[in-house]
Amino acid sequence: MPDELAGDRLDKVLAKIFPEFSRSRLQGWIEEGRVLVDGAGAKVRQPVPMGATITLVPDLLPEQLAFAPEPVPLHIVYEDETLVVVNKPAGMVVHPAAGNWSGTLLNGLLHRYGAAAAGLPRAGIVHRLDKETSGLMVVARTLEAQTDLVRQLQARTVKRRYVAFVWGTMPDEGTIDAPIGRDPRERTRMAVVRSAAGKPARTHFRTIDRTTWHGQPVSAIHCDLETGRTHQIRVHCAHSGHPLLGDPLYGRARGKRSVTPLPNDFARQALHAWRLGLIHPATGKEVHWRADLPEDLATLAGELGLGQDEEVEFDEDEDFAQVYSMDDADDGDEDWDEENDEDDEA
Repeated sequence: MPDELAGDRLDKVLAKIFPEFSRSRLQGWIEEGRVLVDGAGAKVRQPVPMGATITLVPDLLPEQLAFAPEPVPLHIVYEDETLVVVNKPAGMVVHPAAGNWSGTLLNGLLHRYGAAAAGLPRAGIVHRLDKETSGLMVVARTLEAQTDLVRQLQARTVKRRYVAFVWGTMPDEGTIDAPIGRDPRERTRMAVVRSAAGKPARTHFRTIDRTTWHGQPVSAIHCDLETGRTHQIRVHCAHSGHPLLGDPLYGRARGKRSVTPLPNDFARQALHAWRLGLIHPATGKEVHWRADLPEDLATLAGELGLGQDEEVEFDEDEDFAQVYSMDDADDGDEDWDEENDEDDEA
């Protein structure tokens, strides 16, 4: 302790030595026994003698521990020295944010790859999935690969196909072309925004099966993203009058919410990123991966009667090699939206 502070009460001394912490927090730590004066417990108002050694063991806030390695289980689909492909389960947040400061994909990457991941922006993450959307994500393991993958996302050479279950009878195929931006009436949501605030967004879909549940039509669709706006598939499907089954945020279609209960109380958006294709940054060759439906979605499909026809394949490869391109270039930032640190395109 500096000599000029000798005789002052402990909480005031701590506030001057550790200005990064508020006095109320420091007082709490003293009362919790996290502060020692010459190795002994202390009290808030006690004077500190000259030459004393003060030891503080802070109890950091969750956000101060957010970017720490954690042994989060990761389902690795593919891994080499350049990149890793992860099959993210529903319920896992990709990047630490308010309400989810630990247990994220980023924490798991820092634990698995150590200093190499810590030296990369966002531990190598280049795009995201919503917390309750399952499926494939690619993560870079070098700065060169991360730069290359970001450029591929901007150039639309990264191909992403999703399986989604939606309410209603979807057309056989089509494209939903509607700009997306922050909902001006409810800032926690995205919406189709026709003003300058909306960014171009296109989702190509094809219906692969239909069924009926409690008198309500249900469709299984493949979605190919041409752009990757935040919540794009969920917003586009809801806007078209066909919200995703189980979607807690966009479950309203044209002002009406379906009250039809789902099998086994299924309570997340029925959306899975099951196909991913890109140009490998190191080899220059086109590579792709597949992640079959997770157990909860497979069970839901079975209960609904989707995929029962022998001709229906949730994992068919037809047309997957097609690469969509945009005529109107934009800023290319849609796959990492700083305003919404939890979510991405789906």
